[in-house]
Amino acid sequence: MLYYKTYQHAESTEWVTFVHGAGGSSSIWFKQIKSFKERYNVLLIDLRGHGKSQEMFQRYFTNEYNFENISKDIIEVLDHLKIQKSHFVGISLGTILIRTICEIAPERVNSLILGGAVTRLNVRSKFLVAVGNTTKRFLPFMWLYKLFAWIIMPRKRNQESRILFASQAKKLCQHEFIRWFNLTYKLNPLLKYFNEKEIKMPTLYLMGDEDYMFLPQVMDLAKKHKNSFLNIIPDCGHVCNVEQPDAFNRLAMNFIDSNS
Repeated sequence: MLYYKTYQHAESTEWVTFVHGAGGSSSIWFKQIKSFKERYNVLLIDLRGHGKSQEMFQRYFTNEYNFENISKDIIEVLDHLKIQKSHFVGISLGTILIRTICEIAPERVNSLILGGAVTRLNVRSKFLVAVGNTTKRFLPFMWLYKLFAWIIMPRKRNQESRILFASQAKKLCQHEFIRWFNLTYKLNPLLKYFNEKEIKMPTLYLMGDEDYMFLPQVMDLAKKHKNSFLNIIPDCGHVCNVEQPDAFNRLAMNFIDSNS
């Protein structure tokens, strides 16, 4: 099973599950834990091959790396803890996993808060994916990871996010990086399906106004899907929960309260 950590609230019956992105770990939520655990039950998870889940899956895990199987890892933790239903908060690639959970186990989802959401690839992101897939087997993965971080988060105010993600990515091995990067082959058809099929669960997109790689696509999606809402956080890039945690926490918790 994945590594997880819980903070249980003495009175609240609401659970909030946090899902990090590729190359990160549950430590990416360090600016959310204090605020959320004061109001809800909190579940933090390290995805397979990441953080403290890395050693477990190197030893025991054998099934294919795809979005459905990785999402089922998360559901397995919910089952183990007997959590019937949860609000989900995700960042970057973690938002795709949460959206996948809505397909395979919609009864487990109360609401979705998707930060730095990836809903469609533009020309630049498609080019980055192509470069990564061409060079991933012979270039050190940290070179690629740092390059991608600079392109996605280029501003000076994004420095904390870049450093945080790089420090977590160093804990991966080259083989694990390649396994995760291979998911990009399945990304375009999956995102196209998610764009065409609206879900019934209330969904909040939290995006930085400087997240130029992914914000325009989310703006288009939020206009089409009636159960989706968008808040754009000023002076903020892709990893908005780190760069503007006060705004992120306030908007997310208000949304959870309104859908509890």
